This record gives sequence, structure tokens and C-alpha cells, in this order.
Amino acid sequence: MTTTAAEPLVHDYTPRGACREVFMRRDPEVLISGPAGTGKSRACLEKLHQMCLINPGMRGLIVRKTATSLTSSALVTWKRDVIPESLEAGALTFYGGSAEEPAQYRYANGSKVMLGGMDKASKVMSTEYDVIYVQEAIELTEDDWLSLSTRLRNGVVSFQQMLADCNPSFATHWLKLRCDAGKTAMLHSKHSDNPRLYDDEGGLTVYGGEYLGRLDALSGVVRDRLRDGKWSSAEGVIYDGFDSGLHVLDAGWVPPDDWPRWWSIDWGYTNPFVCQMWAEDSDGRLVLYREFYRTGRTVDRHTADILEVVAPGGVWVEPKPRVVVADHDPEAQAVFRRESGLSVVDARKDVAAGLQAVKRRLVVQGDGRPRLFVVGDARVDPDVSLVERHLPTSTLEEFPAYVWSDRRQDEPVKQHDHGMDALRYVVMLLESRVVPRFRWVE
Repeated sequence: MTTTAAEPLVHDYTPRGACREVFMRRDPEVLISGPAGTGKSRACLEKLHQMCLINPGMRGLIVRKTATSLTSSALVTWKRDVIPESLEAGALTFYGGSAEEPAQYRYANGSKVMLGGMDKASKVMSTEYDVIYVQEAIELTEDDWLSLSTRLRNGVVSFQQMLADCNPSFATHWLKLRCDAGKTAMLHSKHSDNPRLYDDEGGLTVYGGEYLGRLDALSGVVRDRLRDGKWSSAEGVIYDGFDSGLHVLDAGWVPPDDWPRWWSIDWGYTNPFVCQMWAEDSDGRLVLYREFYRTGRTVDRHTADILEVVAPGGVWVEPKPRVVVADHDPEAQAVFRRESGLSVVDARKDVAAGLQAVKRRLVVQGDGRPRLFVVGDARVDPDVSLVERHLPTSTLEEFPAYVWSDRRQDEPVKQHDHGMDALRYVVMLLESRVVPRFRWVE
């Protein structure tokens, strides 16, 4: 692709398959769906950049469910692969944003690409656009999608477009149903579309062999989606009553100060360490409003990370938890007590009873609401190593992959269950309503 700024710029990118078709499409809504690593995001970003260079004064938006998730995903590809030549030549510059405007790239020809998340929707919704690129569109609600579409009215380009990519999700996801109904055009990408994985003769590159080997090691519904690109629901999902449209609250939701807090911990190092922070309303509904989900750190480091958020400089900025319930690991509990000054109680480990207790909370009650919710951006920063290995990075991402064992229908598969275990611990603690009494250690 060759474009012209002050003097000729040469940028090498040769899209294939569905990634090439992205450039040809003028449909109002276009989704490119496929397995992990097929070059979907780069194709969308390349198209957006090309349009900005050849359409002076156009406005584009790169958006994801949360603004922070862009940093480790779309913006890495954007800065590393898409704009370096143009940036060096002065065809565009970065502006860090202000109270009124989101962060953005400003082109010498008057075009702009805004950056943002739906967790801070007021900034991205205050501008009109020609093209909106949504990365990992399955993270959005349909209301998010429809709200964004109302901003496609800048009119500088001859067509206005919602452009999106995603790895497949469950077969009845609102986005898949929207495509099935013909409202959104779906393109299906393949691994052979990505030149990093396959050369021009169709042979695997060295990197491609290594990358696909990692995907081949996946199993179940995660493999179906990330290796094979299928919109499939796991057979035997344990929490089949969990509905992201019902049980997930908007990003940025904060509990009132007078709601009791409960923390639940599942220890881990190679496997994820999970610390869930729950708030409970006056009717006993639980909301997971914050979560630490990370690998490769010791308990003292995890504790320091947690305290940096809830008690910066040793001053608590939110209510302390009434109880911290955790897996049975005396050494880990001792370190956490010493570093945090909080007491810890052992979790009840009756798995069968715990699963049923969680299931009951997912059921809609007479007031039209369930008794368990998760805030959409509860996780504090993604674990990059988990992202790279295509493993769940939060409790929310574990729900669709938490399934019954083939050997015993009353036993979960011990995989992708670290947030699920912590969830069960806190529900069992509160279902019994025998809450331990203790003094704070100051």
C-alpha cells in the first residue's frame, strides 16, 4: 500500500482472504470473525489508517469495552505494525487527550483517530465519526453497539461504517444473532490469512508452527473458538443460567460505601492467583466489583498490589472486608495476614453444595433480578502472559468454559476454574450466614 503525505511513503502490507475482503466492504456493519492469530485486528487497523490518509478531515474511532484493554491489544499492533512509517514522516502525531477530548492521533491532512473505551463512553460518544473500529466486539453489549452506531454521521467519507473483529463466542451471542439476521456482514478469517503464520506458498513459517502448536494444546470449547474459529457453546456448561446480558453490570459501576464487603481468594503462582472483592446490597445480592487475577507472583507481591488500590499509602479508601475467605493453605494465609493486617478464614470445600448455591443465585427472583452480578471491568489489569496463551484472564471469562467432567456429571473439569472456586467460596460463606467474628489487626 503506497500513500502520499509530504513525500511518498511506502508501507508494506499484503492482506489475504477475509483480511483482504475487509478493505473492499462498504457495508454499514462489518465483522471479521475467526480463530486467534489470523490477523483480524491488523486488517481493520490498516483499513482505518489508509482511509485517514486518503480522506482529509475524516474521523475514526478505535474502541474496546474498557479503555485500558486497548493498551495491551489494538494499540500495540497499531504502533508497531501500522503507523511507524507515517509517524516517522510526520503524517500524524499523538495527542494525549484532555478533560473534554479522548486521546487521539491527529493527521497532517486534518483526519483524526480517537481512542477510548465504553467504560468512559461520554468522551467517545461526544464526537461524530466516519468509521468506528471495535476490537473484540463480543465484549460489548448490544446497547453499546447500537449507541456507537448513532455516532456514524460525520459524512466526510462516502460510506459510514461500524468495523469490528472478534474471536468467536457462544452460538447465541447477540453479535452472532445480529449477523445471522443480516444486520451485520460477517467475514470468516483463517490462519492462512496471516503472513506471519503461512508464507506465500502456503507453508507454515517457524513462528506459525510454534503459534499453532500452542493453540493445538487447548481443549474443549476454548479450542473450538480460538483454534478452529467456531461459534460454539461448551457442552455441559455448569452455570448454564449465566447470561452476560443479565448478570454483567456496566463497566465503571461502584458499590455504595454502606454495602458490606467480602473478599474471596484462591491461591496460585503458576496457575492464577484470584482475589475477588464483592459487595452485598440490603437484599443479599452480591456484586463482584473488583478482581485481581494474575500469575507468576508471590503472595506478598499480590498483597502489595491489592493494598496499592484499596489502601494507597496505608490509608483505606473504601470499606474493609468483613471477612476474607480463602483456600486452605496455611503458609499463604499467614503471609497474607502479615502483609495486609486482615484475618483470613478457611473456605467451605463442599463442591457439590457450592455449585448448587451459585446456581440458585443466578436464577431471576420475583423482583426480576438475580442475586449475583459481575461488573464488566472488575478485573484490575489483564495478565499479559494469560492473554498471550489465550487463557481466561478473569472470572467473567471462565463462566463459558466451566464444564462438567465426562467421567462424572456431578464433578467439574479441573481447568479454567480458579475464579469459579473463589466464587463458590464466597457464596458458601454467605449462604450459611454463619459469618466468623474477629478483630481487625491494625
